[in-house]
Amino acid sequence: MKNSILLLVIVFLFVGCQADTSNFDELEMERDDLEQQLSGEISKSASLEDKLETAGQEIEVLNQEILDLNEELEMALEKESEPLTLSSSGQLIVAGLEVIELIKTEDYAALSGWVHPTLGVRFSPYFYVNANSDIVMTPNDIANIASDTSVYNWGAYDGTGDPIDLTFADYYDRFIYDQDYANPEVIGNNNAIQVGNMLDNHDDVYPNGDFVEFHFSGFDPQFSGMDWRSLRLVFVEDAGQLYLVGLVHGEWTI
Repeated sequence: MKNSILLLVIVFLFVGCQADTSNFDELEMERDDLEQQLSGEISKSASLEDKLETAGQEIEVLNQEILDLNEELEMALEKESEPLTLSSSGQLIVAGLEVIELIKTEDYAALSGWVHPTLGVRFSPYFYVNANSDIVMTPNDIANIASDTSVYNWGAYDGTGDPIDLTFADYYDRFIYDQDYANPEVIGNNNAIQVGNMLDNHDDVYPNGDFVEFHFSGFDPQFSGMDWRSLRLVFVEDAGQLYLVGLVHGEWTI
């Protein structure tokens, strides 16, 4: 009987040990799973920290760019509040563009304000300026020129020598706005773009003058550029103001 009881105790102990061993293996597996999960979370955390660090650096860069843009904006606003100044060359071009537009639209009332009050404006049909005989008009003449039907002698036609006897309106069509000079091919700033066979004595007549030249190199290919046209607006400065003193027409001459 005692032996039987002892045998039963041994059997129970053996079975209990096996049960404990099975539970231990399960716990080890659960531990391994938890360790893997923890390792994954740690890896994710490290990756997130890297992303946060990168994002922080990008934010710093963006903040610096915003600061730089704010400084540029402040500087631009300061410059905008300052009065606009142009170089003498820039002022000449602006004057030329404004005057050529007034000539195109035949706004003689406004144009008269550009004419020099004492020197007037001289009209030259060709690049050779005849200081003694070319017609000179005063600001008042220009202001009322639209209603003037008088025939004037503007000089002589190149080639024939015939007198250029025309009203101002006809002279305008032939020797002032014979082309759309407000939309030229080239603009010369104190630069003679092209000259013909005729003497160009601009510097002799206007030694203190500056000019803007509106130029077309030609229109019909068969003429190989011999049908070029130019219109020069000659200005002088007086008491800080630019005044128109010459309207010089240019074309190919014999």
